[in-house]
Amino acid sequence: MISFLDKLKGAVEEEPKKKAKKAESKKIKVEAKEEPAPKPVKKEELPEEGQLAIDVFEDGDDIVIQSTIGGVKAEDLDIDIEDDLVTVRGSRKKTTESEGKNYFYQECYWGSFSRQVILPEEVDGSKADAVIKDGVLTLTIPKTNRKKKKKVAVKQED
Repeated sequence: MISFLDKLKGAVEEEPKKKAKKAESKKIKVEAKEEPAPKPVKKEELPEEGQLAIDVFEDGDDIVIQSTIGGVKAEDLDIDIEDDLVTVRGSRKKTTESEGKNYFYQECYWGSFSRQVILPEEVDGSKADAVIKDGVLTLTIPKTNRKKKKKVAVKQED
């Protein structure tokens, strides 16, 4: 006669086998439904463009955009402002040749970059001011003054 403990051991041993068979059958079903893997994209097909990290904040009647932009000259930047959309484009040129160098870390981005920002309010781009100081770009754009109430005088006609 089989002892109670032997029965438990047998049930315990059989249980993983049953689960494994169920998992295998599920796996087969899932594999049958899977679509073929997408074709890998070649590196040459991807655009080589970095993205700026920015801070956007309000300072009184102005909206200010700041970005650390070390190694970029003012003439290598292009800033466009249209209503509430700001686009900053530029290029950071490498000053030394890296061919044949054995890098331990390579985290700096060299090449073209851009960033588009939708501002929370409409701005007056014609009065914008951009300055690079100590490797930080500061773009100051005055907000349009459309929120203030305007008093309209009512005339009496006879």
